Order: sequence, then structure tokens, then C-alpha cells
Amino acid sequence: MSVKHYFTPTTIAECLELLNTFEGRASLIAGGTDLMLWLEKGKRRPEILIDTTLIPEIGNVTVSGDEVSIGAAVTHAIAAVHPWLSEKVPVLADACMSVGSPQIRNVGTLAGNVVAAQPAADSAIALVALGATAEIVSAGARRVEPVKDLYAGIGKSKVDHTREMITCFRFRVSSQNMGTAFERIAPRKASALPVVNVGVVLQSERGVITKAGIAMGPVARHPFTPEGAERMLVGTKAGDEAAWRAAGVQAAREANPRDSLLRGSAEYRRVLVQDLVARAIRVAAGRAFGSKSSGRPAQY
Repeated sequence: MSVKHYFTPTTIAECLELLNTFEGRASLIAGGTDLMLWLEKGKRRPEILIDTTLIPEIGNVTVSGDEVSIGAAVTHAIAAVHPWLSEKVPVLADACMSVGSPQIRNVGTLAGNVVAAQPAADSAIALVALGATAEIVSAGARRVEPVKDLYAGIGKSKVDHTREMITCFRFRVSSQNMGTAFERIAPRKASALPVVNVGVVLQSERGVITKAGIAMGPVARHPFTPEGAERMLVGTKAGDEAAWRAAGVQAAREANPRDSLLRGSAEYRRVLVQDLVARAIRVAAGRAFGSKSSGRPAQY
């Protein structure tokens, strides 16, 4: 490793001052579940590490009206069991429960999952389905970007972790008639990368779906939103299983998975996409239309 200094700021301002002082030679660290491996393998060689875990203002989940703000340092373990998230947006709670092992969930953060820029990151899939935005700050600027636009390629983030930081994620939750679901297939239930994962968010009004968000991975170089399938869902009614299956077929058409020795052939994974999207739509629609069905989805 090339690290010479390790800092633990307690405010965002102090953290940004350190980033600015070291001019690209520092790197942020929180859970470090990816970064420590990269350091060990020499993929990154920062001289300074800046630990963000002692900054209280980025460690909370806040609900104000219909807007939810999740601090960048919130861990997957916290999000997975948070009572409000589990009830209102199970797509995110279930996605966070699927990440790694208990040890990884206890330290890994949502911001780290996004900045690592892997196309199958479970919590990132949920955030994209929710239409979440990220607040990104540096010493002299602040910007807000959709999470889905933060990807420059596999493992390449548009957030420069040596000069700027994500402070929080925000999304809106409909007070009524909103349903979400997360589905995932992996070789085993824990500590396994997904073969396919899917997040679905639906809103309904008077028995009709009025808005749909779908995110899937890893079927592209980033968490992928099948816009054609999303459009197909708008206007469908409660119990329209045929329309939901058709949206699954359309999502599979839009997906572009690769042949993979780890995850299987592209053809096989398209079939999985079709099935998982239709299944997630069915669960999310049941919740949006007031079905009593709830709880964690089965993991395959």
C-alpha cells in the first residue's frame, strides 16, 4: 500500500478542506469493502485516506413530507432493517439485505456501492428504480445528479472520490398507492454476486398504474432502465397479468447481458430478466393496489 496518512474529519466542511488540500492525492474511505481490496492489488495508490464514518450529518435517514434523504454513510445493515424503509420502500430494504454477508452489510455504505460503479450493485439498482438523485459536493461546488447518470463504465464513476463526495441520496415517496419490489437470482443466498437483479417501483391512481420505474443488472455497463417496458406499464390495471408478463418480455428485449462463465450465457440471463421483471411487477403492483401481500421476496 502507498498510504502515508489517515484522517478522520467530523464535518463535511473539514472533509472537503482535506480533499482540496491534497489535490487529488487523497481518497475517501467509509466501509472500505471495495477500496481495501483495490489498495491491496495496487489498483489505486492514494497517499492519504480520509475516513468519513465520523461525520454524523451523512449517517442518517430523514423523511420530510414525501421526500426521503439517506445519508451517504448509511450502511446496508441500517437500511435493511430501518422500519420506515422496510414498510414504505421494501425495494431498497430488500436490496440492502441482499448485499454480501452480515459483516459486509455492517460496514459497507450506500455511497460506496454507487461510487464503486458496478452494474449489479444491489442497493444501486434499488436507488435507480426509485429515481433517486445524489447530492455531490466539492470545495467549491455542489451539484445534484440522478444516480443512474453517475456511471462512466464498469467500475468507473463520474464522482471523483479524490476531490468530491456524495453527501446524501434523495427520492420521493407517494403517500398512497405506491408499491415496490426487489428480486434477485444468485448461486447462493449470501456473499454471491447476482446473476440478475431487478428493482421495480410503481405508482397507481384509481386502479391504474400511472408511473413505473424499473432497474436491472448486470445487463449493461451500468444499472439499466428498460424505458420501453416502463412505458408499457403505464395505464395498465390491477390484475393485468398479461400486461405485466409482456413488460417482462420487453425488458428482456432491451437488456444486453454478456455471455459469462460466472453468470451464464446471455440467452439464459435474458430469460431470467423476463421472469424476474414480471415477478417484481406482480409484487409491486399488489402493494400499489393495496394487496396485503408483503414481506421479503424469496431469494433464488
